[in-house]
Amino acid sequence: MFNIERSGEEHRKLTYKDENCVGCGICTDVCPTESLRLGPIVPIARGLIEMDLISVNKDSCVFCGLCSVACPFDALTLAIDGIDVKQTESYPKWDVNSEIDEEECIYCGRCDAVCPQDSIIFKRNLPKPVDLVRGEIDIDKEQCIYCSFCAELCPAQAITIKNIPTSSADLVYNSIDVDLSKCIFCGVCKRVCPEDAIKQICSSCMYHDEIPEVEITGEAFILESSCVNCSWCSEICPVDAISITKPFEGALELVETDEKVCKGTSCHACQDVCPCNAVEIVDGKSQTNLDFCNLCGACITACPQDIRVLSRTAMKLNNINSESWNEILNTLLVGK
Repeated sequence: MFNIERSGEEHRKLTYKDENCVGCGICTDVCPTESLRLGPIVPIARGLIEMDLISVNKDSCVFCGLCSVACPFDALTLAIDGIDVKQTESYPKWDVNSEIDEEECIYCGRCDAVCPQDSIIFKRNLPKPVDLVRGEIDIDKEQCIYCSFCAELCPAQAITIKNIPTSSADLVYNSIDVDLSKCIFCGVCKRVCPEDAIKQICSSCMYHDEIPEVEITGEAFILESSCVNCSWCSEICPVDAISITKPFEGALELVETDEKVCKGTSCHACQDVCPCNAVEIVDGKSQTNLDFCNLCGACITACPQDIRVLSRTAMKLNNINSESWNEILNTLLVGK
């Protein structure tokens, strides 16, 4: 993270948050004074170098805010007199969205498992097994030989067998307990006991009218500050409870020549820097799944062979009121 400031009639402060930066180079592409420089993003992404993905020349920066509004990932913030320019009416804004409809969410957790940026806050509350089953279980400790068959085979891990020393020579199991808060009265322990020491009855069917309906509650929401709008979560959601709007529309392809070919298996730089987990190496070549790509361009910057071509056809950046800014920002739609 870095902060640079300029005081005068207005106090301007440019803040860079490295944890949000994906190394796409959008900010360096639009900077009118070429004050921002992209670092070696591949070794940084691989953990070989510890440094910020971008640096700034504070002497040439004019604090215009173009980098701040152009960054789709909120890695740069320009504040004027303490107010983020993205919160004002006069600056451009990204019309992107990432939202979970909790009315539709069933708290399955699939979105949380696939999110490449750990941007989903997820928690679910499950009912206790003891509230969903009925039954009885009893172990005759006079007959039990503490063989541990029941404990090892119990699917609910409700049985504990241990040794309580009674003398220095006593090294075998001599204690057994059943945790009724875990027991599901399935009868496995009864069937495997070689001494018929276990008596068990499941009465869940008999009392099914008294057993409450299964209710799963929780919370799930997306941290927009770290979300890269890759759409993994929305694609994998089984109930279509997640809506994602990507910052760009367009295409990305691999254009090889006789001199320059993809060295995917030995290189995989594009895969290492992709913030969306959208790149994989198949049959020794890099492949990008556009369903999950946000067209940020990090892979373009990282490719040492310069064979990846990005064509953005539209972007969700609105409220561009300056003609000069519109001209600069529209360069993001030019092939890269």
